[in-house]
Amino acid sequence: MILTPVEIKDAILMALSSIRTNKLRSSLTILGVMVGVGSVIGMASIVDGLNNAADNEIDRLGSNIIIVDRFPPNTNYDDLSEEERNRPWITVGEAKAILANCPSVDGVAPQNHHWARGGNEVKFKNRKFTRNSFVGTWPDYMKVRERNLSVGRFITNTDLQFRLMVCVIGADVADVLFEGGEEPVGQEIRVNGQKFQVIGVFERVKSNFGNDYENRLVCIPLSTYEKLIPWDEALSLQVRAVNYEKIEQAKEEIIGALRVYRKVPFNKENNFALSTQEQFKEMIGNITKYIYLAMIVITSVGLMVGGIGVMNIMLVSVTERTREIGIRKAIGAKRSNVILQFLTEAMTLSGTGGIIGVLAGIALGLVVNALLSFPLAVSVFWTVVGFVVAVSVGLVSGIYPAVKAAWLDPIEALRYE
Repeated sequence: MILTPVEIKDAILMALSSIRTNKLRSSLTILGVMVGVGSVIGMASIVDGLNNAADNEIDRLGSNIIIVDRFPPNTNYDDLSEEERNRPWITVGEAKAILANCPSVDGVAPQNHHWARGGNEVKFKNRKFTRNSFVGTWPDYMKVRERNLSVGRFITNTDLQFRLMVCVIGADVADVLFEGGEEPVGQEIRVNGQKFQVIGVFERVKSNFGNDYENRLVCIPLSTYEKLIPWDEALSLQVRAVNYEKIEQAKEEIIGALRVYRKVPFNKENNFALSTQEQFKEMIGNITKYIYLAMIVITSVGLMVGGIGVMNIMLVSVTERTREIGIRKAIGAKRSNVILQFLTEAMTLSGTGGIIGVLAGIALGLVVNALLSFPLAVSVFWTVVGFVVAVSVGLVSGIYPAVKAAWLDPIEALRYE
């Protein structure tokens, strides 16, 4: 069936004329397709915004980061074997072994966190902050985590060596304790009853998920932490590779150094775990792929309903225009002309719904991402797929009514009342 441009143009004009003639019926059909397409694009944009927000959150750990801990981050602690439960904790010894034996490593920041019931309490005069995170670490923390200070300095090797009672506080802690306009640096505060001198304040960090952990930190020298809380020996290590290209090499060096230090037999698995930012991002991706799957199932139902609506409308249209079809065929219209007319009308209906759905979906995604403080994202892939599927729904749904109209007997059609 070869159609001329003039025939195609006439079919499109007739389809638009039919849509204008039956405004309410056409609008309801368009609405069904629009909801399906808009849902696809809107949800895809929101999920993309969530992915980007999660990636930004993970990137805040710092670049080229390798985390060393007893277990991987997705471990089910209720399902550990006896051997796994007896794994030795990560200690300062592991951190020193990495620094001494891993040339592809640029810095190590061991961290130990103290969790107090009701929160660690920080006081200055009559002001109190209780939602802080009390952390012992090394001077490399600033380099590894790529953090900056708004005022003051960070912990030095001298602070570490002499176990000085000094601390660096987060922006939220500083705002609450020194709301009167006092200069934080040089002030003496109490953390869980212990006196510390403030030597610096971290720059405020913005989070896409409202996670203000970084702004609630109270960092002290790890040696001071060990003096105050000697029973809490468990550490996690954040290790920075020299550059991104050296991450895999750094991991191999760390594994070799730790197997020797922890005396792991050659025929045994590692009794420690390494994880990187890419692994965290992969975990997020594994979660969001199920969201995509649910999105496809839900929106497929909407598009199917829209397709059924298009088919019903076209069948009604064939019945209403039986005499018109008879007249056209009687004066020489070919079956291909009739099929083209009804397919074009069906595709125009669904295509119009697709265009409106694309715009509505993009608007929905942008608004929701803005409200959730996610990065604004528009899924080009799903935008194209949504529109193509909308037009395809019209094509598939219009085939049966178009063929039915094309095979009408012109004499019987002319007799139809």
